[in-house]
Amino acid sequence: MQDFRFGTVGSPLSTPQKPGGSVGAVIHTASLGLQALELGWVRSVRVSEKTCVAIRQAGEAHDVALSVHAPYYINLNADEEEWSKSRKRLLDAARYGALAGATDIVFHPGSYFGRPPEAVLPKAIARLADCQRALRDEGVFVTLRPETMGKSAMLGSLQDTLRMSQEVEGVAPCLDFAHLHARPGDGSMNERADWEEVLSAYAATLGEAALKRLHIHLSGIDYGPKGEKEHLPLAESDLNLLAIFETLRAFGCAGRILCESPIMEEDALYMQRTYLI
Repeated sequence: MQDFRFGTVGSPLSTPQKPGGSVGAVIHTASLGLQALELGWVRSVRVSEKTCVAIRQAGEAHDVALSVHAPYYINLNADEEEWSKSRKRLLDAARYGALAGATDIVFHPGSYFGRPPEAVLPKAIARLADCQRALRDEGVFVTLRPETMGKSAMLGSLQDTLRMSQEVEGVAPCLDFAHLHARPGDGSMNERADWEEVLSAYAATLGEAALKRLHIHLSGIDYGPKGEKEHLPLAESDLNLLAIFETLRAFGCAGRILCESPIMEEDALYMQRTYLI
């Protein structure tokens, strides 16, 4: 059995119109030879319970591991009025995601709004803990995954996501290696020694066993002084994919690797072939 399941964030671009939808995306994912799919509920959570049951059944029947990318408009550092909307978006993604068979809910943690991370993190952690308590009280057991973000102005450095995960049970990072590469703004995070530091910090904070349950986003990426500009096909980016894969192997990692490239299933299959060589 391979260490990682590979797939896409959102339905593969080549998903046929029939049966279509998320069920069709699950079936098509399996037909491509991929084993994971992140449901792209990035605008809103508009799905019925009946559809969720069908998605879950398709995932089980075709051995496709499911996760959800929650709506972009979530901010753990929002003002009180906006936070109530963010909270509902995150909770709905988790509730309906669990019904659909998703085990992990990925979300963008928000913005610093110009404040230092140490001033923002206590509020973010408290709000995340409140969300997990609410979900557990409802019998919803999913891993909430704050994503490492590609812009330095955004809440979501590696240290931010590790701190949230350390403080709140049922929280773990979504490691976006492209974002980590872009965040410094100069391409400096790109060699095996850099990724060794990332995985060492991950294991030191969350335990060695956590390296077997990684949830990774990968793509090519364009960046400038302020960080991420846009995702790119892997072949058009300077991201050192081999250094990432060498480091993951060296640390005995496992989990899921999901591609956000503009040619996502093509690059996902390329990554799967490359990793298995």
